Amino acid sequence: MTRTVSLTARLLAGGLALLIGTAQATESPPIAPQAAPVSVHADEHGHSSELAQVKGAVDAIVNANLRYMRTHAPGYFERFADKQTPRATVVTCSDSRVQADAFSADAVNELFMVRDIGNQLATAEGSVEYGVRHLHTPLLLIVGHAVCGAVKAASGDYSGIEPAIAKELATINIPKGIDVTDGVLLNVNNQVDAALLKFAGEVESGKLAVIGAFYDFRNDLRQGYGKLVLTNINGETEPARIRDIVKNGRFFQLSEAQP
Repeated sequence: MTRTVSLTARLLAGGLALLIGTAQATESPPIAPQAAPVSVHADEHGHSSELAQVKGAVDAIVNANLRYMRTHAPGYFERFADKQTPRATVVTCSDSRVQADAFSADAVNELFMVRDIGNQLATAEGSVEYGVRHLHTPLLLIVGHAVCGAVKAASGDYSGIEPAIAKELATINIPKGIDVTDGVLLNVNNQVDAALLKFAGEVESGKLAVIGAFYDFRNDLRQGYGKLVLTNINGETEPARIRDIVKNGRFFQLSEAQP
């Protein structure tokens, strides 16, 4: 646990915050108008109406898709109609607050997305392997996030939870009672280590970089709301060294800490 606390302290002091993808725009993009909130009526027991929620959700999804169709010409889809060519395999938590548009202007045909609770390799191994070894993405990005419910649950007593969920929590190897932010950082490091072991051949031959990151929508690391903070590059976790790797583009260099 001492190691994870020191990791958090280094990140807070280091001020390292980088966005994955294209260069950051000089002006903030316009904010799209938000849809009106769904009207949810209480039933006779005081509970919100599930039917109203479903209706609102379906209406919003259908309308959003219609807008998407209107704003994307056929030529947009023709680029990837017969084959996908993503640049990165991205493993994120299933948490609804973590979405690709937080770090990609357009994830379509750019990011091969893999989602599970706790952004784990073990519970999505086949999907991750497909991205790395069949789609040949040169980047494997593992994204943890602020106040991860899976990490919080894994650090406590989850003996009473449904077996299928417990099975996935069991592979999050963090100490009981650990602070949730430290737990997320440690879990990301563990996932990077597991990926470096599984894909050692690709990494050592300079065909794959494995990067761990923390999506901070609560500003827990004090580097800005919504920042994607790079916390691990091929096993390197020191902020100063990570900055140097990014600056010099040495993404296929293994950390000296790796065996």
